[in-house]
Amino acid sequence: MSDAAEVKSESVITVLVAALMNLGIAVAKLVAGLLGGSAAMVSEAAHSAADTITELMLYIALRNSVKPADERHPFGYGSTQYMWAALAAAFTFVAGGLFSITHGFHSMNGGAEGDYRISYAVLAISFVLEAVSFGRTIVQLRSESRHWNVRPRLFLRHTPDTSLKAVFLEDLAALIGLVLAATGLLLTEFTGNPVYDGTASVLIGVLLLIVAVLLGQANLSLLIGKSLPSRFQEELRAELEAGEDIAAVQELLTLQLGPTSVMVAARIDFRDSANGEAIERSCRALEARLRERYPMVRYVYLSPWGDADLTPR
Repeated sequence: MSDAAEVKSESVITVLVAALMNLGIAVAKLVAGLLGGSAAMVSEAAHSAADTITELMLYIALRNSVKPADERHPFGYGSTQYMWAALAAAFTFVAGGLFSITHGFHSMNGGAEGDYRISYAVLAISFVLEAVSFGRTIVQLRSESRHWNVRPRLFLRHTPDTSLKAVFLEDLAALIGLVLAATGLLLTEFTGNPVYDGTASVLIGVLLLIVAVLLGQANLSLLIGKSLPSRFQEELRAELEAGEDIAAVQELLTLQLGPTSVMVAARIDFRDSANGEAIERSCRALEARLRERYPMVRYVYLSPWGDADLTPR
């Protein structure tokens, strides 16, 4: 199995595990919130429900993005993952964040009565389950960051696998949201003031909005078309300049077509001694070397540097 296929398989499993856990957690939170009269618990239920729908959309994105290239889509369907992920972020923004904020404000004037014991039990179980899901995401994150020899934080910031980024941020937000909900419940129970429970609901909504905005920005930038990070561009340039009969790489363009698909285009200044046959042989060797070292490089376009410069002016 190729590195790209392994990453894709890991991402699918990670998304499905998170979705199944969130579905069960959402039902439990809703029941506890309705029985106990807690706005924070109902908001947490909306939070988990939004995460479940989001992860199902990410699953659809992962499945669609691996479809092979065809005549109408010669570069494949990798970018569809970013479209679905951007829609998932928008859903989180509307269904999760705005609902939690409005519900929290409305509940601040309500009564503080209710039996919160079920809510505490559900919060504790939810925290354990979310921690398990988050732990799996951390394992995948560390594994992939070691593969590229970068720190996990840097990998998470630049990875084109936005499904991994989405699950990481959603699991982290879920754990923080559970702490906020528990704090709001405790303060409301001890003081009899529903403002604390409502405030916890509002804060959970704000947390969801932050996650939605971060994921939306990440996916839209890739959907529009984004180059590789400067470090990898420098590595690609070094690989090209190490080729036979290469004097310099005058122009290098990269484009992230999908989580496991990259296009590389370069204009190369060959040595004066290189004839047409040597240039063709060198280009074939460079393309093979790039594909071998970087499996995500699917498309390579190399052309000799000449008097006619294609760089926009």
